[in-house]
Amino acid sequence: MTFYERFEQVVAIILANVIAVVIVISLYQLIRTVVVLISSRVLDSLAHGVFQELFGMIMTLLIAMEFKHSILRVALRRGSIIQVKTVVLIALIALARKFVILDPNADAGTIGALSAALLALGAVYWVLTACEKREP
Repeated sequence: MTFYERFEQVVAIILANVIAVVIVISLYQLIRTVVVLISSRVLDSLAHGVFQELFGMIMTLLIAMEFKHSILRVALRRGSIIQVKTVVLIALIALARKFVILDPNADAGTIGALSAALLALGAVYWVLTACEKREP
């Protein structure tokens, strides 16, 4: 293993640990929020604000976990760099999160732009998956 590969591995391990700490703290905040909402009987899953807050937090955790997983692949030498497909997947999850937490009064231009970005990223992900299946 070259010096740079070793350096890359050390940086990836440090990043994975930092992200793990962030995930644990975020999970604690999510659990605390749910407990407070349940104990105060405010938890109404049909209320748009509650739905946005809870699922926004859950989607943020999913994004962080996927990001950590991609970094761990580098640290464990299963890949030399972060793969483009993984970055596109994380971007898709982030856009899905944006739709979940989107203000109900958002204008049509914002929704259209987010939809176009989602379609473009979906197409890129589909092409990358198709190319990956073709390679021996």
